[in-house]
Amino acid sequence: MNSNDLTMFITIAIYLVAMVVIGIWCSKKNNNVGDFYLGGRKLGPIVTAMSAEASDMSSWLLMGLPGVALLCGTAEASWTAIGLAVGTYVNWLIVAKKLRTYTQHCKAITIPDFFENRYRDKSHALQGISALIILIFFVPYTASGFAACGKLFNSLFDIDYHAAMIISAIVIILYTSIGGFLAASTTDLIQSIVMTLALIMIVVFGINTAGGFDAVMDNAKELPGYLSLSMTHISGEAQPYSLLTIVSLMAWGLGYFGMPHILLRFMAIEDSNKIKTSRRIASVWVVISMAIAIFIGLVGNALMANGSLETMTTSDQSERVIIRMSQILSENGIIAAIFAGLILAGILACTMSTADSQLLAASSSMSENILKGTFKMKLSDKTSMIVARAILLVIAALGVVLAWDQSSSVFRIVSFAWAGFGATFGPVVLAALFWKRSNKWGALSGMVAGGAMVFIWKYVIAPNCADWGLGFLNVYELLPAFVVAVIVNVIVSLLTKAPETEITEEFEEVKKLCKA
Repeated sequence: MNSNDLTMFITIAIYLVAMVVIGIWCSKKNNNVGDFYLGGRKLGPIVTAMSAEASDMSSWLLMGLPGVALLCGTAEASWTAIGLAVGTYVNWLIVAKKLRTYTQHCKAITIPDFFENRYRDKSHALQGISALIILIFFVPYTASGFAACGKLFNSLFDIDYHAAMIISAIVIILYTSIGGFLAASTTDLIQSIVMTLALIMIVVFGINTAGGFDAVMDNAKELPGYLSLSMTHISGEAQPYSLLTIVSLMAWGLGYFGMPHILLRFMAIEDSNKIKTSRRIASVWVVISMAIAIFIGLVGNALMANGSLETMTTSDQSERVIIRMSQILSENGIIAAIFAGLILAGILACTMSTADSQLLAASSSMSENILKGTFKMKLSDKTSMIVARAILLVIAALGVVLAWDQSSSVFRIVSFAWAGFGATFGPVVLAALFWKRSNKWGALSGMVAGGAMVFIWKYVIAPNCADWGLGFLNVYELLPAFVVAVIVNVIVSLLTKAPETEITEEFEEVKKLCKA
């Protein structure tokens, strides 16, 4: 390891140690399981906003989005980003305040809790199945985060993938299990700042190395379809983008309504009247950060054109564009190496801010909803805290096992898990908050139908649609699964018994509180 690599490594190590220190500091504020999983509902508007968005973006922001833009131009990256930006804003606008008010009113500290309490489901079926869904999708999702960290250290410093992955997992486990939700949210705020600095530093360095902004844009203009929103650049040629493909990409935004780790931030804010401030901060940050990430892809292509960066022709290579640019930056002295280390810490921040939130959501589902809810285990606050931390460790260990295969695809897992949560929980959350006539049977059947359709579309319909002469159906599985879940939820709710007076009265009461 040369001096530049050592400087980058030390910078990243200091960052990781700082995250653990924050976890220890936050642990002093955890007096009960409600504090551990929701921070006592005391998050301020800035922490709420940046924690939600940092836990949302994952390494996709600094690896996936620039990689797609570098290879294919602006169309796919931009339509996906537009869908996510709209989804972010609408989620904050219509869901955040009402979910915060409703969950406090019905004394729910997890999403499965909310479903059960909202519909007065004494059978615990809603709580048990929704908790199981969280485990199904979050354990591999967490594993993908561990894998991303392992691959980063392996490609940068030639450290053994498994050792790097385990060390990264231990750091995330330490500050999350010690400090709980408050530690995860506080570190997410810091990580969002590091992510922002990383984006700014790499784009400034990249533009300068490419020969200026005009050089970047001139290179992009020479590539057929590269800057178009209706065409895409593939293998040196411009290929048309259909309207259905655009709608499919924008459907990523539907996933926000069902993301437990984002919805938990809404539930944890100190004052629901401060959500407007959080919404503005979150929306502005998301739009700017994704725009910069896409532009970095264009910069990377310009660097390939002038020979500063090796040619990248596959997604696996293009996703490492920021890593390679950071390595080039580090060759310009110690100060540059420190900046490069901060940029790489930004990639770690993306991954860690998502993994910690997923660990907490999966742990809360197992301890609060399955053990205490479904199996009716009686636990004191102290015992609940011990059980919560123990389950978090078990889930993290499972994530490490699933991430053991170095060749596993990080982003394919993220895409599938996003679709799973969006289709299973999204329609139920919206119906629970905005449709008084919805009942537990509609919620349960819609949840199951949405989850089933994600698997059916992904593994049965999409792979065979070309052979069936239905190539236009090869769309992101979230879109059809979400539509099916909504339809099933509505039909079953209307065909079964209307909710009891107690439920509808509570709905109206929450509605009045939200208007106050």
